[in-house]
Amino acid sequence: MEELIREIVKDEDVFVPLLMGTVGVVAIGCSTLARVVVSTARERTKREIAAYVAEGALTPEQGERIIASGNRKGCS
Repeated sequence: MEELIREIVKDEDVFVPLLMGTVGVVAIGCSTLARVVVSTARERTKREIAAYVAEGALTPEQGERIIASGNRKGCS
């Protein structure tokens, strides 16, 4: 295994594309993970607002306004 790694690192024609591909895959994975985290947080917030409306702490109009304020473009 160590010999294979040395051969790959020694040959630039193989190493550079391999490195670029690895960086690309990691970047795509991080981007996907970030989207999942944001989406999960939004849904959790919507559930919490719905719970406040259900217990009467907020009116349905207030809950609707809060949820709509998070849907504006530019807000993450």
